Amino acid sequence: MPIPDDVTGDEIDKDVRQELQSLPKGLAEEVSRNLVMVARLIDEDPEGAYAYSRIALRLASRVAAVREAAGFAAYASQKYSEALAEFRAARRMTGSVDLWPVMADCERGMGRPEKALEMAGAPDVQKLDKAGQVEMRLVAAGARRDMGQLDAAIVTLQSPELASHSVQPWTARLRYAYADALLAAGREDEARDWFAKAVESDKDGSTDASDRLAELDGVEFVDAMAEDENDSEAGSVREADRGIQAEVDDVDDVDDVDEVDGIDDEDLDDAEDERDDERDDERDDERDEDGAEERGDDKDAPRG
Repeated sequence: MPIPDDVTGDEIDKDVRQELQSLPKGLAEEVSRNLVMVARLIDEDPEGAYAYSRIALRLASRVAAVREAAGFAAYASQKYSEALAEFRAARRMTGSVDLWPVMADCERGMGRPEKALEMAGAPDVQKLDKAGQVEMRLVAAGARRDMGQLDAAIVTLQSPELASHSVQPWTARLRYAYADALLAAGREDEARDWFAKAVESDKDGSTDASDRLAELDGVEFVDAMAEDENDSEAGSVREADRGIQAEVDDVDDVDDVDEVDGIDDEDLDDAEDERDDERDDERDDERDEDGAEERGDDKDAPRG
């Protein structure tokens, strides 16, 4: 697949670049450029990111960073079985537990929420940093919801991190998940409060909490572009109506009517001349008949 010329490969994280040093220089550059494309596309074009990840994987399957990138690209494309296989491979290479929550979420994606809950209770969770533990809590709550256990999902999300007033990178998502679980359980007033708190902490717009809050408040959004298009169409119709009216108003005599209707003026003059000739002939015939009566001419009288 083509890679833009402005992508050099130097854009990747220094830790990943260090991993790629085990490869020949030319190969390392090619792999790094494909990894840059994965990072660029993974949010907006997951399938495109996946395609680039497969190229990098074919070139350097023994590099843990490549396996991890391939896993995330597959995960974003909802290829959960494939993603889980790549994450497991990366974990074997590095021995890190950082991928444990996303591996559990792959189990959810494959329709195995019980397995995800089992992973949430594993000792490896204690080795995660705070962000990883919060992520694991989100996955566990999602698994509870998958199983129809709404109350358990709500309890799972109730934690010191949720109650904290400090805003961390995970705060908005945690509050959003809690609000969504409350709403699913029919606790609308509480859900509204927590969606509002999620909005307060969501500085980079990582969730649609503001839209959910507006929906609960009964606010309807109008598509400004669609409204402008409708106004433009209505304006065009009104302009056309004015143009037609102007043409009608300009028709003050027969010649104007003929022009609007597409009748040629010369044809009209010829028709007028023909009618004048017919009237002259009729008047001549009448004069001839009157003269004959005065002379006593009777066409019906017997001839001598």
